[in-house]
Amino acid sequence: MAGARVVDPELALATLSEGANPLTNRERDVLSASLSAASLADIAARLFLSEGTVRNHLSAAMQKLGARNRMEAALLAVQKGWL
Repeated sequence: MAGARVVDPELALATLSEGANPLTNRERDVLSASLSAASLADIAARLFLSEGTVRNHLSAAMQKLGARNRMEAALLAVQKGWL
């Protein structure tokens, strides 16, 4: 394409319709780590956080996304292009 950027119009519309990403950087980090189905202790160790802090970030992300659990929140964030 002669070095030009090409964006599929449907993809662009879908991305714009999702709105701005409501997740903080740390919430995204914790959700990304959750995709591997790691335990809270594993996620905390990987990100150098306490388990309570991981729980707080997961809870905030789940609330923002209207998810029932951390895996659902992570998958929703992936689908929306936020992870």
